[in-house]
Amino acid sequence: MKNEAIAVIGWIALVQGGLGAAGRLFGDGPWGLLQKWWDVPTAGYFALFAVGVVLAAWGETAKQRARAEARV
Repeated sequence: MKNEAIAVIGWIALVQGGLGAAGRLFGDGPWGLLQKWWDVPTAGYFALFAVGVVLAAWGETAKQRARAEARV
């Protein structure tokens, strides 16, 4: 259960960071939900994207390891 939660949080952070950075770079303002609550700088969106990538990868690989151990 913990691995699924980490993966979900990672995917949400990845999407929000990607949308915010893309909106700042290619649009008129950040996209996504975070911009409704906080004024995050572009570097913050890139950092959020990077943290999301790490958490999503960690959660997904942990889920795969747990499935492989359950099969054995």
